[in-house]
Amino acid sequence: MDETPNLALPLVQPSQAQKHVTVNEALVRLDAGAQLVLADTGISVPPGSPDEGVCYGVPVGATGAWQGHEGEVAVEDNGGWSFLSPREGWRAWDRASVRGLVHDGSGWRVEGLATAPSGAGARFVTQEALHSVTAGTDNTTALVIPAKSMVFAASARVTSDITGSAPTWSLGVAGATDRFGSGLGMGQGGFADGILGTPQTYYSDTALVISGEGGDLSGGTVRLALHYIAFDLPDL
Repeated sequence: MDETPNLALPLVQPSQAQKHVTVNEALVRLDAGAQLVLADTGISVPPGSPDEGVCYGVPVGATGAWQGHEGEVAVEDNGGWSFLSPREGWRAWDRASVRGLVHDGSGWRVEGLATAPSGAGARFVTQEALHSVTAGTDNTTALVIPAKSMVFAASARVTSDITGSAPTWSLGVAGATDRFGSGLGMGQGGFADGILGTPQTYYSDTALVISGEGGDLSGGTVRLALHYIAFDLPDL
């Protein structure tokens, strides 16, 4: 046997010269796969100057040094790339999308509360963004409630003082600007813990809105988070 059955780690052979080469290769593979973190799973062109040991999920249509390795994990290894073939049950952290993935034997799927063999499932998602407050009464943020998701809460934390003539602020959506909190503090550390009494389903993309109460806003930063369930359809 030339390699291990699960992680395909190369094995030292009897009377083999330069045994350290095989051992080091096995350690590199083990170092990458044991606590797998994928920098991204959506880029098809290998990055130019990646950090040593960084891992990528190779998508369909990959080019360059990744061509022919679709579905594998590319590991930066001493100035080149080595590749792992993930198996059913492998788990990884997707750094780009900030979520857990599980391999079903044919590809990566987002880990969820419940999944079926067809890919149908329900996922509890927490998504966040840092918003820089701009001048005006209302700020439409870049954090969007996805269409066909069921929202349980939106939360926020003031990371640098909110300035302006408004004494307080609110968090909500267009048409309901205080849905997730009102009378919120302007100073660093101020927060909203906007838990809904009844989960609400949104059928179109809907941005969170920060609004000044009793005046305008002019500056500051707020870290926002959405907490919702998303649903995946079964495969064809």
